[in-house]
Amino acid sequence: MGVRRARSARWRGGAFAVLLVGAALLAGCGESRHANEPRPQVSRRVSVTISPGRVIVQPTEIATGPERNQQIPQNQHSPQPPIKTKQALDLTLVTANQTPMDTRLKIRGDKKAESGTIYAHSPGTYGVELPAGNYTISAVGMPGAQPGHLTVGSYRASSQNDVLLP
Repeated sequence: MGVRRARSARWRGGAFAVLLVGAALLAGCGESRHANEPRPQVSRRVSVTISPGRVIVQPTEIATGPERNQQIPQNQHSPQPPIKTKQALDLTLVTANQTPMDTRLKIRGDKKAESGTIYAHSPGTYGVELPAGNYTISAVGMPGAQPGHLTVGSYRASSQNDVLLP
């Protein structure tokens, strides 16, 4: 009977030590960033329509100051806190190819980029990061289509006032 109690006491002592070490490890795992740091800006959307005669870009100017329209309506009267950064602006180009030909978007300016195939009579999206500057957006393989223009400013707004974001 004495051997059983000794084994049981050792087992309980070992289990307690394992739990104590596990608790110490978990206590050391905390968030390393400050809770009030500004969150990055939500990806901005730009509409691009490709027609046989031209490429239409809307809006033609972004990140030049606070947005006129908030991303989320419940914050429409709250100011957008700016972010002090020189990072490129994250853009999502939402495209509509209204031509009978497959094409790609070609972006020229301070940074050059090209999208994947945008199929005939179909929508598409393309994500790109662009630094501040002036850009020309054209459709590859459509020489008759006049290119569209986009101006990207240096203003970046934090998304910390926008709730319900992932």
